[in-house]
Amino acid sequence: MITVTGSVETKLSAEKAFAFMKEFENTSKWDPNTPVMDKLTPEPVAVGHRYHAESEFRGKRQTLEYEVIELTDNHIKLRGENKSVTAFDSVDVSPSGSGSVVKYTAEFSIKGPAKIIQPLLKPAFMQLRDPALNGIRDTLNAQAAG
Repeated sequence: MITVTGSVETKLSAEKAFAFMKEFENTSKWDPNTPVMDKLTPEPVAVGHRYHAESEFRGKRQTLEYEVIELTDNHIKLRGENKSVTAFDSVDVSPSGSGSVVKYTAEFSIKGPAKIIQPLLKPAFMQLRDPALNGIRDTLNAQAAG
């Protein structure tokens, strides 16, 4: 499994930051590598809710179907899958002063014959990290400012 993780500090309160982040359809607002994230299940977010995602990876658009598998007051975890990969995305938000710290973790497990090259793909997955973390920080800070 390939794990990509990181944390960012934001000026937005933990409560407001998590409210935004748990609405996973907002992913396309902060992750430049995920231009499409459509909610397939009506409000409010709960375990079992589903999303359709389209992500850019190594110059190709990948489609994944996600499902919320864990949800608490400050944590959400989703499982995404297509024919070539299983992904687990989780967001944890904690208070920090008047703002918050958002930890984002994505785990990828390659399926099928390509599994043998999984270690070689880690650098490509790591390139997704900083744009996503910067997007989270900038998007949440913009909400705090305005």
